[in-house]
Amino acid sequence: MTTRPSVYGLLAEFASIEALLEAVRAARREGYSRMDAYTPAPVEGLADELGLHHSRLPWVVFAGGLVGCVGGFLMQHYCMAISYPLNIGGRPLFSWPAWIPITFELTVLIGSLTAVLALLGMNGLPQPYHPLFNVERFACATKDRVFLCIEARDPKFDLEATKRLLAGLHPREVWEVPR
Repeated sequence: MTTRPSVYGLLAEFASIEALLEAVRAARREGYSRMDAYTPAPVEGLADELGLHHSRLPWVVFAGGLVGCVGGFLMQHYCMAISYPLNIGGRPLFSWPAWIPITFELTVLIGSLTAVLALLGMNGLPQPYHPLFNVERFACATKDRVFLCIEARDPKFDLEATKRLLAGLHPREVWEVPR
């Protein structure tokens, strides 16, 4: 890797979504994996082309829900049968059918809190500063422009070779993104 440490990556602006998709395919064929595309609207198939279709979020949320379920059930068992047992009306101390609503509610509560926190953590949010904000033209990504950024932390990244690759894909312009 022969890149300067002060470079975040290379950013290329493309004229159309089709050109962006072709650029992503070409970069993937060349072996680049640490890249991201920026568009003003969702593009069908772009996440698959970027290799972003696998997420651990469902498994993390499932684990959070499972913790809520087991924790809610065990909490009620401890409170009602071990810590403060009361025999009211001859009901058994281990009366699990009465515990189902609270167990369900804690499953949903802990699962949803886990989902929000994991989503923020996996996306690196909140992030008030990003190196791409240093490129003035990048502000158009939310309006009507499409961009591809190949990051310097990619194992295959070489500043000159990557710049040649992007230039060969006929972008409108290519920028070095400072850190």
